[in-house]
Amino acid sequence: MPKVKKLGNTPNLMVVVSLTIALFLIGLCGLLTLNARKLAEVVRQNVEVQAYLDNDLSNAKLDSIYKQIAKYPFVLFKDNSAQINFISKDAAAKQFIEDSGEDFHKLLGKNNNPLLNSYSIKIKEEYFSESRLKEIKKSLERIQGIKEVGYVENFVDEVNKNISKIYLILSGFVLLLLVIIIMLVNNTIKLALYSQRFLIRSMQLVGATDSFIRKPFVSKGALQGLISGFIASTLLIVTQQLAVNKVDGLVILQEIDKMVLLILIILMIGVLVGVTSTFRSVDKYLKLSLDDLY
Repeated sequence: MPKVKKLGNTPNLMVVVSLTIALFLIGLCGLLTLNARKLAEVVRQNVEVQAYLDNDLSNAKLDSIYKQIAKYPFVLFKDNSAQINFISKDAAAKQFIEDSGEDFHKLLGKNNNPLLNSYSIKIKEEYFSESRLKEIKKSLERIQGIKEVGYVENFVDEVNKNISKIYLILSGFVLLLLVIIIMLVNNTIKLALYSQRFLIRSMQLVGATDSFIRKPFVSKGALQGLISGFIASTLLIVTQQLAVNKVDGLVILQEIDKMVLLILIILMIGVLVGVTSTFRSVDKYLKLSLDDLY
């Protein structure tokens, strides 16, 4: 007995696989964008300004300078604590020798240390620009007891430029990919509906309305989009966890709330593309003449 075709019974695998690949690529671009944003935030929050102090300052004077610095609005606070660290000249000398491999004590003598005590100050992200850092430098140098203020010049502007380029490239790639994906999925669904074109015409001939004919197809398209979204999201999470386990330091870029939002967006895009493409494809066959169906 020949198998009777059911309205809305289109091939699942072909549509789901195509849509899953498409959604995974979109999600991957979104994940890269989130990681780039988080990396930029981490870099900005770790920018430090060094306030070098005069020699032979008393503990009371050091404490006074600390309190004056902490009052400035550009100082980063965490857990109600100003991110200001005192670095003694002995600690600075030890770090210099470890980093450079050169011991200046051999030349100057063990008791001679040309380095200065300093305060290392972390800056809020909104002050992450060359012009604002110059203003910070001038403000700190007005404090009595601070001899000089230093930071890595031009580094800030270079980081900002590179971050902007990354956002622009990824955004352009996502938009291009989205257009290509919509066209690809649209054609895939059209091919999947091809076998149902005569059944659609038969339903029209017996008086079924267009909305009645569309309903099972659109419902199927929404389900296919949802399934594809779940599979793509699972692959994305697995890919992220593999990367985190393989590459040291990537764990600091993870943001659970942003990842959940990305997954919800992928699911929404999956359902939207599935419904829209199915609706357009069914509408095409509803408007075709009998001769065009052949």
